[in-house]
Amino acid sequence: MRILIAEDDRISRRLLERKLTSWGYEVLSCANGAEAWQAFHREDSPNLAILNWMMPGMNGVEVCREIRKQRRRGYTYIILLTGRDRKRDIVEGIEAGADDYVTKPFNPHELKVRIRAGRRIIEMQSELMHREKLRGVLEMAGATCHEFNQPMQVISGYCELLMKELRCEGQEYDQVTKMFEAVESMITVTRKLQSITKYETREYIEGSLIIDIDKASESSPVGAGTSE
Repeated sequence: MRILIAEDDRISRRLLERKLTSWGYEVLSCANGAEAWQAFHREDSPNLAILNWMMPGMNGVEVCREIRKQRRRGYTYIILLTGRDRKRDIVEGIEAGADDYVTKPFNPHELKVRIRAGRRIIEMQSELMHREKLRGVLEMAGATCHEFNQPMQVISGYCELLMKELRCEGQEYDQVTKMFEAVESMITVTRKLQSITKYETREYIEGSLIIDIDKASESSPVGAGTSE
């Protein structure tokens, strides 16, 4: 997981970099709020940020406000690093859009725990978005299957009539049989898609996931399934 840090004090920034790296995180380091704001415009910007409150130019609270104004793909969890510990200051930071705060000089164990909490929230939000996306795909697939079913039933019926007329003989009969079997296979798939209320996913290409139709279940609502 990547974490963005914005800290104008070089020593504090290096200390944060070393700690986060030692905990297994990839770090994107910025020396001020303006650099951090630019970093958030990148497509691969991290979803977790540690921002120093007091920085020259654009401070951490201002970066928070700007981030919350944006429509970003996925949630950005923001921890403010601050020497302020008065309640009204903390309230100001939270109202600006921060999710949590750590007072300076920071306690490494406390910071690690707060990052872990942020990471869990990001992962849960990402999973929720994934499930909602699949729910939408399934609803659209169900509607499409409904439209496909009638013409496929017609094709299947005509194939059966032709097979009876051809009386199980010749190349034409074999061709119609293959057509009939293909259509019936398509009908089976559409019926499965229409009946899905619980799903599992499987790996498809280069790490991407697709719904495993053969493991689809009718036992519980869509979104309650597991992802493999």
